[in-house]
Amino acid sequence: MLYSELTRNIIGAAIEVHKVLGSGFLESVYDEAVAIEFELKNIPHERQKSIDVFYKNKCAKHFVCDFLAYGEIIVETKAIKEITDIEVAQVLNYLKAGKFSLGLILNFGSKSLKVKRVINTP
Repeated sequence: MLYSELTRNIIGAAIEVHKVLGSGFLESVYDEAVAIEFELKNIPHERQKSIDVFYKNKCAKHFVCDFLAYGEIIVETKAIKEITDIEVAQVLNYLKAGKFSLGLILNFGSKSLKVKRVINTP
């Protein structure tokens, strides 16, 4: 599995956040809590990482993902009923634009944490 140890660390941090907070908060609360947990677990990350989309060698748009962990894994936090194709497409676009291989969607919106792996296959 791609980046299995790194994703295990990220998911472990998210499980801890969900265990402490449960569901029902706004996404911004989970963003803050995940950042704190990443710090506590020494998971290198960048928050609100800007990813440029280029068209014919010109920057057409700036995407901003929630986290870039370990310099190579896109992490998006959600607090929604369920992960849909819309969220998967969002992360896939981030992966393509940034030339990354793996993204994780962490959904805190249900009774238990839901995790979706998104893989960019060239």
